[in-house]
Amino acid sequence: MKIDIITIFPEVFNDFLGNSIIKRAIQNNYLAVQTINLRDYSHNIHLKVDDTIYGGGSGMLMAFPPLYDAIQALKTPLSKVIYLSPQGKVFKQNKAKKLAKENHLIFICGHYEGLDARVLQLVDEEISIGDYVLTQGELATMVVIDAVARLVDGVIARTSVENDSLFHGLLKQDEYTKPEEYQGFSVPEILLSGHHENIKAYNEYQALKNTYLKRPDLLRKKKLTSEQKKILNQVQEDLKPK
Repeated sequence: MKIDIITIFPEVFNDFLGNSIIKRAIQNNYLAVQTINLRDYSHNIHLKVDDTIYGGGSGMLMAFPPLYDAIQALKTPLSKVIYLSPQGKVFKQNKAKKLAKENHLIFICGHYEGLDARVLQLVDEEISIGDYVLTQGELATMVVIDAVARLVDGVIARTSVENDSLFHGLLKQDEYTKPEEYQGFSVPEILLSGHHENIKAYNEYQALKNTYLKRPDLLRKKKLTSEQKKILNQVQEDLKPK
């Protein structure tokens, strides 16, 4: 997958792209990522890329010409242009899955009061990472890239990805590591039993329990199997006050 990031602060991405999973994905040629300094497309001798708002209003807007030129220089028939904006649809795991199948993503990092609305005619999709406003779109862009990159084939083992919370529409089960006991806090005995069928059943129960307690909204959207419905009924019964 190819990813281009249009930004006025390309240096912000240095640590993000130079560490952990993203770094290895780039080194192993699963991802090709470049930052594009929007100021390189400025029509202003001082490299300005913002201007005042027609009709009045506080603050400044990112100007249309530099963004138009940058997008045109990068875009191909296989590209998808994404603007990170609080006016976009809220980003969720299913969207990450879809974006992970794209060939080329172009991200626009917003600043100031936003951007000239004409840019939106060149944008394929607006995405929001939540109902709040950030001072820099670079942060939102990193969130989306991180969520998408780990789903690109080869970046992370498929079994690990499929065990993530939300991948199948539910939260995952609680998990533990060594030591078995510390300061009176112990790992559930069933996980130490070595009985794979019992452990699998326990994990399915815990996943539905976590979802029921923490994100019941997910259960309203998820089409449960008959077995999952049976487990959920048991979860609800077990949680009733005795």
